[in-house]
Amino acid sequence: MKTRVLVILSLLVGIGAVLHAVVPPILFGMKPDMLLSMMFLGIILFPKPKYVILLATVTGIMSALTTSVPGGQIANVIDKPVTAFLFLAVYLIFGKRFNENISVPILTAIGTIISGTVFLSVALYIVGLMEGGFLALFIGIVLPAALVNTLVMIVIYPIVTSILKRTQPITTS
Repeated sequence: MKTRVLVILSLLVGIGAVLHAVVPPILFGMKPDMLLSMMFLGIILFPKPKYVILLATVTGIMSALTTSVPGGQIANVIDKPVTAFLFLAVYLIFGKRFNENISVPILTAIGTIISGTVFLSVALYIVGLMEGGFLALFIGIVLPAALVNTLVMIVIYPIVTSILKRTQPITTS
């Protein structure tokens, strides 16, 4: 693994961890997972399985350490690798076929919905599924998180790609 790539991925995880820690809970202790945006950005910049497994593992651990949801620690550790590889697959299939300034935010929304679904399924299984709980949390947390992560990616993706092109610290292939 290249040191420069690891440094950039570390910075993304660090930024995501700070965002994840400071975002206030919205419903039942749940909050939008801002680490996802940074994980997705890392996958887009470095779409190789060796980087994705490392990024997903570290992101899962950081999310687990900063979660306020009962059962969220285990759910985050399971959710992030599953989401990361599904996101990678969808990105490799569709991401480069379209204008990336359009496809990346759309894929971010899809990835956030996948992540939220996996997370809620695991967390609600661990703490016990309450009637209507999944749907209420999905509508109240996952969909707003998908919107926020999409907006974040709309803003940050062009900035990061512009910086990387100007500085040319790495190649993303």
